[in-house]
Amino acid sequence: MEVIASMRQVDLSTVDLNLLKLFDALIRERSVTLAGLRLGLSQPAASRALGRLRTMLGDRLVVRGKFGLELTPRGEALAGPVAKLLDDAHAIVSPAVFDPASATGRITIAAHDHLSLTVLAGLSTRFERHAPALSLHIAQPAGDNVRLIEQGGADLALGIFQALPGSFHRRDLYADSLVCVARSGHPCVADGLSLARYVALRHIAVTISGVGESAVDVALSALGLTRRVALRVPHFLAAAMLAADSDMILTLPSRLARLLAKRLPLALLELPLQLAPMSPAMIWHERFHRDPAHVWVRQQLIDVVASFNMAMEMPPAP
Repeated sequence: MEVIASMRQVDLSTVDLNLLKLFDALIRERSVTLAGLRLGLSQPAASRALGRLRTMLGDRLVVRGKFGLELTPRGEALAGPVAKLLDDAHAIVSPAVFDPASATGRITIAAHDHLSLTVLAGLSTRFERHAPALSLHIAQPAGDNVRLIEQGGADLALGIFQALPGSFHRRDLYADSLVCVARSGHPCVADGLSLARYVALRHIAVTISGVGESAVDVALSALGLTRRVALRVPHFLAAAMLAADSDMILTLPSRLARLLAKRLPLALLELPLQLAPMSPAMIWHERFHRDPAHVWVRQQLIDVVASFNMAMEMPPAP
């Protein structure tokens, strides 16, 4: 027999959701007394609550049977939805928990190539070890990436940031300086790099945002000098490969320079300029500040950078 029931409007302010917990307990225990004990209620209190539950739902819901309480047809129909409702309510009010080992999905980080090259290997290794089903995506940079984070296009951004909106959080990762690199056989490697020679050589310049002058050009301008930029490219990796195959020189962050010099025929030279240290940072939006998954990812980045610091502080092997 198919029964189609109409629904009536209910004022939720009159609904006692605690009574649904009693209904769930009645289903499990098939006894008013045992259901009351499960909820910490005396038998009279449980009986009174059952009366209110029946009034609220407009049905007897349970009746006495040969083996204890049995559900009415409406009680049977409500058993599944009530159990799901209570589970959902529990999930809503329970603290969020993140288990990297079982986590799935994708974490998106916005970063230009020099920071990606610096941290990506260590970060992807940690994902593989601790969160194998969680994928890592490096987003296409968009300026300083602040708006990208604001609009939800990325979870985190890495870079050099000035003023940030009040809804942002920031964590400095490390202090870095600039150095110069040239191909291993370049004459300046043996002869040294004075300021006059630095200015006279042909340079590769990396233009990340295309806005404003670089710190190198600002420092040279303060001394009344300019350098000879022969080539501008948007990526540090491309610039380093071009420097390794030419007589042009390249100025870049020291951590990245050391990393690239292990893989390319490049020599590191001290920059003949006094520049303030750089402080790459990660930034994120307030809406993700307490999210357990994001907290975990941020900690992985901090740990990766800390491992780099330890490696730098260790004395070279004899």
